[in-house]
Amino acid sequence: MSEPVQPTVAVVDDDPIFQFTAMRTLQNVKLATPVMQFSNGRDILNYLREHAEDPARLPDIIFLDINMPLMDGWMFLDDFHNVRESLAKPITIYMVSSSIDMRDIDKARENPLVTDYVVKPVSPERFSELLRRD
Repeated sequence: MSEPVQPTVAVVDDDPIFQFTAMRTLQNVKLATPVMQFSNGRDILNYLREHAEDPARLPDIIFLDINMPLMDGWMFLDDFHNVRESLAKPITIYMVSSSIDMRDIDKARENPLVTDYVVKPVSPERFSELLRRD
């Protein structure tokens, strides 16, 4: 019996500590491989445009921070709305933030591109739950 295919995950966050811990957690509990890392929305948006027609190079899941330089999570979602139709496969987006402000939570949950809002820090159990839901 073959093992289930692990999703490709992209962590989009300007915090190198969160990027590192998310990558290690996902790899250590064998939830995802590979784990792509981007420090802002602009970088991943450019990557998605560049590889739009190659499903093997696209992430299955994006963990997206809200507050980042150059292009924050909200700006990314605005632009992603226009790009997603050209992508070779659907991508699940989880908004991940340390903000517990209900305005942020409600805004994320009302956005049809966002599957769920996740408060940092994200435990291995929570990552597992999210990846198995997809």
